[in-house]
Amino acid sequence: FFSSRRRHTRCREVSWARRCVQETGSEMEYLTTKVTPILEPLIIDLLAKRPDNPVEFIFNWMEEKYRKAPPIVVIPEENKNAIDVIRRESDTRKISSDNDDDIIDDLPITRSPSSLTRKSISAEAYGEYNKKENFVPRFIPQNQEQRNRIRKKLQAQFLFSSIPPKELDIVIGAMEEKHFKPGDFVIKQGDEGDNLYLVEAGTLTCTKKFANKPEPTFLKEYVPGESFGELELLYNAPRAATIVAKTDSILWSLDRSTFNNIVKGAAMKKREKYEEFLKNVKLLSTIESYEMTMIMDAVKPAEYKEGEFIIREGEEGKLFFLLESGEAFATKVLAQGQPATKVMEYNKGSYFGELALLRNAPRAANVIAKTDCTCLTLDRNAFKRLLESLTGVFKRNAEAYKQQT
Repeated sequence: FFSSRRRHTRCREVSWARRCVQETGSEMEYLTTKVTPILEPLIIDLLAKRPDNPVEFIFNWMEEKYRKAPPIVVIPEENKNAIDVIRRESDTRKISSDNDDDIIDDLPITRSPSSLTRKSISAEAYGEYNKKENFVPRFIPQNQEQRNRIRKKLQAQFLFSSIPPKELDIVIGAMEEKHFKPGDFVIKQGDEGDNLYLVEAGTLTCTKKFANKPEPTFLKEYVPGESFGELELLYNAPRAATIVAKTDSILWSLDRSTFNNIVKGAAMKKREKYEEFLKNVKLLSTIESYEMTMIMDAVKPAEYKEGEFIIREGEEGKLFFLLESGEAFATKVLAQGQPATKVMEYNKGSYFGELALLRNAPRAANVIAKTDCTCLTLDRNAFKRLLESLTGVFKRNAEAYKQQT
C-alpha cells in the first residue's frame, strides 16, 4: 500500500512540475537554441565512450570544453516565480527515503532549483525508444523499378553502406513515398524527429535559426540522391534545422522503428570500429565531436597488397586516404624521361590524396603500398563537406611538400 502511494505521489509531482515549466514561456525555443548545442556533442561523446562513471566524465568534459569561458547561468525573471513555487511545493511533499527502490524515478525532482535544468536532457535517449522490442518491420508495396531506384540511392549513402543485403531489403520495403509541393515544410527545427528522408526528385532548402540572428540562415539545398533527418534518429535529438520543398518533390520516408532496429545498430558498430583510430589522427585533432561522428559514418575501408598502387600519377583524383594500418610511399617523376623518385613515406595515421581534390587536378604523384595496407577513404563530396575546416592545414602542408620535391 505504502509503495503504491509513493508511486502515485511521485507521479503527481512529475506531472505538476512539467505543467509548471510548460507554463513559464518559450522553454522549447530556449532548449533548442541555448541548451541543445551544449548537450548534443556531450551526449554524442557519452554514447561513443560509454564511461563507467558518467558523472565524472560529464564534469571533466564540461571543464575541458568551457575552461576558458565558463558559462554564466542566468535564470530569467519570469522563471524565478515558477522555481520558487516548485521549491515551496516540493518542501510540503517530502517523502520518506525508506525503500527508495519503490519510488518511480523517471523524472527525478530534488529540493534544489538547479535540478530543474537537468530536465533539458532528452528523456528519449534513455526512454521508450531505446528499449528492446519485438521488431516487426512495416512493409510498403513498391514495384521493382522503385525498389531498384531506392537501393541504388541507399547504397551511395554513408549510413546504409555497411548494411547486409537481406537487411537492406527490409529497409527498402519499409520506405514510404511522400509528395511535397513548393513551400511545404518537411521538417521544422525543434520538432521531434520520427523519420529519415531520401530525396527521389525535386529540390529542398535547409535553413537554421541561430540565437544571435533574427532571420534563419540558409545552410544548403538537398537534391536527388541525398538524405536528411538521420542525426535526430541517431542521437534522439530535436530537429536541428528546417527543410522546405523549393520545387515539387518526391521523398522516401523511413520510420524510426526500422531505422533504430537495423540502420542505427550498423552505424554504431561502424563508429566503434573506427573511433579509436580517427581520434588519434593528428590531422583531425581540431575536429569537433559532431563532425567526427560524421566522418566515422562516411569513411569506407580499402585494402591494398604490398607493391600495389594506391594512387597513380596523372589519374583523376576521386578519393582522400587515411592510412589505418601498414606503410606506403610516394614516388614522382621529377624530370621528363627519368624514372619516378621516392619523395615521401607514410605510416599509420598519415593521409594523402587531398591535393587533387582541392585543386580539381590530376594526381601529382604515385602512392604505393610498402606493406599490406588498409586505408579509410572519403569520396570527393564527403571530403569537401566534412573536411572544409581543414583547408588551411592542407594548403600549408602542400607548400611544405612542394619544397621537399
